[in-house]
Amino acid sequence: MVLLKDMSQPDGEQTPAMGSRSRDKVWFLGWLLLAIVQILTLFHLRALNRLRSQVARLSQQAEALQARLSEVEQRSQAEAQQAAQAAASAQLAARQRDQAEDSRAKSESKAQAAQQQATLAEQKAEEYRNQREQELARLQQVLGQIAETRRTAMGLVMTLGSNSVRFDFDKAEIKPEYRETLSRVAGVLMTLKGYSIYVYGYTDDVGTQEYNQKLSERRARAVRDYLVHAGLDPGIIVTKGFGKSDPRVPGDSPQVRATNRRVEIGIVDSTLHFEGTLPPTKPGTE
Repeated sequence: MVLLKDMSQPDGEQTPAMGSRSRDKVWFLGWLLLAIVQILTLFHLRALNRLRSQVARLSQQAEALQARLSEVEQRSQAEAQQAAQAAASAQLAARQRDQAEDSRAKSESKAQAAQQQATLAEQKAEEYRNQREQELARLQQVLGQIAETRRTAMGLVMTLGSNSVRFDFDKAEIKPEYRETLSRVAGVLMTLKGYSIYVYGYTDDVGTQEYNQKLSERRARAVRDYLVHAGLDPGIIVTKGFGKSDPRVPGDSPQVRATNRRVEIGIVDSTLHFEGTLPPTKPGTE
């Protein structure tokens, strides 16, 4: 230990060359450290700048993404509203379709019911017509035993002429010998229901049209009054005179003129032919 201490220089004593080298070394190390610090600082600044740039880009991207998300959200909301409106419209259309189907079904049901009623009514009307036709046939047979009776499109026409009720020339009175005939006619007509009676008077060709017109009306009223007196309802009887028009037989002989001096009784089914309409002006007309 002593030897070593002797060989080294005393403490605190250094040579000038060694001190200079030490200072240079210190300065070098200092500058080196400063350079390293500056280099590191530069690297850190560049890294920080890059980081800031990346952060700025990321921020821009985030803002862009947020804007796109907002746009997508708005679009989604709009599409959701449209979908809701479409669903509501579809529900409304479905309800309207169901209502239309119900209305159509009800209409078809009513139409079928109406058709069935119409068919039933037609069947009943046909049955009624057949019954009336049978009644008219029997009535024609019964009245034909009293006076000439013929069928027409509207019913029956009974002719009270020279063979049943004879009118004298220029007269409208009913002779006693013909009253029994009219009583029999009244007895048959009183049994009818739903029929209208039309009494029409005629004259021969002697005299003026005006005079014969009034004479024919008196003859029709005379027959009508006798039927009413016998018990027939006056509300179902209509009278009309035709004067010397529409002669039954052409000619001017006494026999022909006696035949044309007549009264005709029309019997018409008012419920079948004239419901809601006016009666004919003359029995047998269509």
